[in-house]
Amino acid sequence: MENLSMLHPHLVSGTLATEGLSDQVYNLLQYLDIASRATSGGELAVDDFVKEILRALGYENRGIILRTRHDIPQLANRVYGVATQPAVTATDVCLFQDSSTILLVALGSDADVNSSEPEPQLIAKAITAFQRNNRVRSRLGETPLDFMNIPCIMMVGARPSFYLVRVTKELSDAVMTRRYPPTRTVVEKCVVQSNSRRLSEGMESPEFRQLAFLHFIAFHALAETHWSPFMVQH
Repeated sequence: MENLSMLHPHLVSGTLATEGLSDQVYNLLQYLDIASRATSGGELAVDDFVKEILRALGYENRGIILRTRHDIPQLANRVYGVATQPAVTATDVCLFQDSSTILLVALGSDADVNSSEPEPQLIAKAITAFQRNNRVRSRLGETPLDFMNIPCIMMVGARPSFYLVRVTKELSDAVMTRRYPPTRTVVEKCVVQSNSRRLSEGMESPEFRQLAFLHFIAFHALAETHWSPFMVQH
């Protein structure tokens, strides 16, 4: 496939048993193998796989880097006018512009989890990223954002889904005060559909992997159109 020509053919369709694998491809396939077999408590293995695949597919660039387990202090919530103790949210994998703007959030879950279960956690991390971005913008003398469409990826085992989460200041303020926002929050979702009857099949299958890679590449282009207007100019 033409859109996959940037990738080594062994990465697209090979397995650990394929002869002639380069060290780099072998390591990536090993991350994939571990993530596809991750059971309860194996989220970190999935996070490792997500980071390595995003790096291999060119999500990192000059001044744009991937980070894992980055702690983001949350703003203190206000309940009945009283500020509560601020908490800390740890991102699984995120894409940073230098140290200023979080451009993308990714969440890894083990293969035993139902794909809908981590979604509230993913959306919560997107809201926290928005709040953190605005705190940094204020510190840098930039105008805080009224909204940001935050690209998100959820990887359950080796099965990716792609999201655009529209986080607004109104939604952020509602979360802070523990109230329902007056405006409905829009979340767009794209699921990579397998042709196999095995519901748990993921990127360990070369056929599914090719389809998933095409989604990763297309999502990268889409995500850039959403995060580019919000990047801080140095």
